[in-house]
Amino acid sequence: MSKSYKEILADIRCFVLDIDGVLTDGSLHIAENGELLRIMNVRDGYAMKAAIDAGFEIAIISGGKNEGVRKRLQLLGITNIYMGVRDKVECLDEFCDIYQIPMSQILYMGDDIPDFEVMKKVALAACPQDAAPEIKSVSHYISHVKGGRGAVRDVIEQTMKEQGKWQQFLNGQI
Repeated sequence: MSKSYKEILADIRCFVLDIDGVLTDGSLHIAENGELLRIMNVRDGYAMKAAIDAGFEIAIISGGKNEGVRKRLQLLGITNIYMGVRDKVECLDEFCDIYQIPMSQILYMGDDIPDFEVMKKVALAACPQDAAPEIKSVSHYISHVKGGRGAVRDVIEQTMKEQGKWQQFLNGQI
């Protein structure tokens, strides 16, 4: 008998996230000078900061490259930011080797085809409500929230609540 996604949350100690379509809504705003601008949700940022404060690891694995996004993530305290990645499975394997984190303790949130193979390797594959159908088909959990609109907050908050850490964070105990 397989575990429900809620039962798997109890073992999660690392969140691995894609950027476009997960931390953003997937839209690109193109400035006149050609710069690509993205919008991120502050509630996702709040939850990522809470997770870091509670002792969770967070890694970002993205095919895209944007220094503004990198700076935003670094301001939240995220140090494992892999951008311009062509092989997300290889990148995740290397990250897990370096930090000695088993796949059984990883929640990965992705939204599109480049995330497909890596999502099949982790304990809990999650996606935003508006993810591609192929990604939904391999996800253990589909958020009720769209990408860039709080889907990351949704999975982090659920995980922290399941582990009794969300209330500790809110009470200033973490």
